[in-house]
Amino acid sequence: MTKARKVPRPFEMPWARGQIIEEAAYTGPHHDACIQLMRYDDGDAAGTLAVRFCSYDHSGRFQRNPLIVSEATIAGLRVALNSAPRLRTLLRKLVV
Repeated sequence: MTKARKVPRPFEMPWARGQIIEEAAYTGPHHDACIQLMRYDDGDAAGTLAVRFCSYDHSGRFQRNPLIVSEATIAGLRVALNSAPRLRTLLRKLVV
């Protein structure tokens, strides 16, 4: 079962800060795979939306490594995207 994380919640990059405004996540055997819709609130990118593909360990710590997903994880993320309509809409632009 995927652990729900609070949304919106803040993030900070070296160039700007913002909010994670939607998240689709799936808990697999090795990590929680996540696709996040981020909105920058300051800096040159203020108001810009971005998508982050990332993972958290099972203790909830953000992982600084590539997100590698299996077919089962892709299926789980597809289901999770039903609860993230703005993120789903933006991702459609990637594959169409």
